[in-house]
Amino acid sequence: QVQLVESGGGVVQPGGSLRLSCVVSGFTSGYHAVGWFRQAPGKEREGISCINNSDGARIYTDAVKGRFTIFRADSTVYLQMANLEPEDTAVYYCAHRRYELRPGCLLDPGEYDYWGQGTQVTVSS
Repeated sequence: QVQLVESGGGVVQPGGSLRLSCVVSGFTSGYHAVGWFRQAPGKEREGISCINNSDGARIYTDAVKGRFTIFRADSTVYLQMANLEPEDTAVYYCAHRRYELRPGCLLDPGEYDYWGQGTQVTVSS
């Protein structure tokens, strides 16, 4: 069993920054991946970034490339978000994929096994 706890959400003005944290605990293999996802009201959950624990590969969806950075320190996976836009408003979730044996990682929510409870990010003036 793996547990994930997100934090760091809040209200920020357009152009501002936030750093989300995801603490991962429980049994994890060396070959796993952690992803960040978001879901806005009335929309499907979308993958925005992921990191492969074994090869260090990082993947970003086009909407956040150049603005968001995913990185890991020990058991915490961070999502540094800069130049935020109103369209970034959503509940943000981190998730864990137990075994990622291929290079890189996936942004498909259906490929992840464990999920955190989510943290709200609101970008508004």
